[in-house]
Amino acid sequence: MIRFVKRFIDQEYFGGLVLVFTAILALIVVNSPLQSLYLQFFSLKFGIHVGNYFLSKPLIMWINEGLMTIFFLLVGIEIKRELFEGELNTLNKAILPLIGAIGGMAIPSLIFAFINWHDPIGLRGWAIPSATDIAFALAVLSLFSKRIPMSLKIFLTALAIMDDLGAIIIIAVFYSNELSLLALMLAGICIIALFILNRANVVRFTPYAVIGFVMWVCVLKSGVHATLTGVVLAFAYPLRDHHNPEKALSHHIESILLPWVNYLVLPLFAFANAGIPLSTIQPGVFLKSVPLGTILGLFLGKQIGVFGSCWLAVKMKIANLPANTSWQHLYAVAILCGIGFTMSLFIGGLAYDGLSASYMEMVRLGVLAASLLSAIVGGLFIIFAL
Repeated sequence: MIRFVKRFIDQEYFGGLVLVFTAILALIVVNSPLQSLYLQFFSLKFGIHVGNYFLSKPLIMWINEGLMTIFFLLVGIEIKRELFEGELNTLNKAILPLIGAIGGMAIPSLIFAFINWHDPIGLRGWAIPSATDIAFALAVLSLFSKRIPMSLKIFLTALAIMDDLGAIIIIAVFYSNELSLLALMLAGICIIALFILNRANVVRFTPYAVIGFVMWVCVLKSGVHATLTGVVLAFAYPLRDHHNPEKALSHHIESILLPWVNYLVLPLFAFANAGIPLSTIQPGVFLKSVPLGTILGLFLGKQIGVFGSCWLAVKMKIANLPANTSWQHLYAVAILCGIGFTMSLFIGGLAYDGLSASYMEMVRLGVLAASLLSAIVGGLFIIFAL
């Protein structure tokens, strides 16, 4: 198990570096003569035919709701594996990252909501600073890999996975549009079919993928965000072959998906969503409620929420510190949890979908600033702790 976690962290580390590179590249392209080409490219419409049914959406939608479904499939597999077989399979193991994740989602959201209380539209993005980007956070932590206790990396991974689960629940409950009953019923039939395959011990992934694609189309038309299909598919696919318990099916799928997600899906998402025209940034823009709420929520809210809730849990003897770690280590990790790139941009896109583009630009600005600040300060605290 530890060997698998180490391999996972290595993948996340290099994936995080690629993510940084593509985010910087997007900023360079958007602030160059290629800006109009960049915007036109991601506005291009593509469609698919299924019988008489035709689905046409711009490229950025196929990335944000199509390719990102693969990301959510990987996240779902990680969550399921950790819940049933990994670092979250007992209350004793899960309690500290669970408490840290809850505190790390609640405090940033409250800070954002407080700052944006006067603006009903801005308030829609209350969940933007609630999520941690596991790829970025592990990339920074792994720069010190030879001197960081493995238990601390496992704690950060478990906390980020809990964080992702919370973000998935938030998206499902708070960021669904007007619902189509017929589309939801068809999606429900697909879910039943998936779990019938599971109970029948069908171990080939292809039947799950085919039904999952049909379900994705139904969910897309239902008003619920289509990426949640990936999570349902992950929980339907068996962890192991019932007739051969040594055969780890989900590990095989995860090992296939991980490089594609880290080196294609997430970088493409970053390149499509991180472009900010710097010419539009005015001196006082960081004092506007949306970027200010995002920056304070991610940078301050995360460290207060994660570290404060973990400190209380340990002092109340509800949980223990990870092995071979100190409070300085834990505080450095709490700061790194303020790196919220992927999921924060994703939630921002859902919160302000169909509204003025200026809101999304302010989200990008706030997320990038907070993530950069958290990475630099978190890295310095790790050096101090070591």
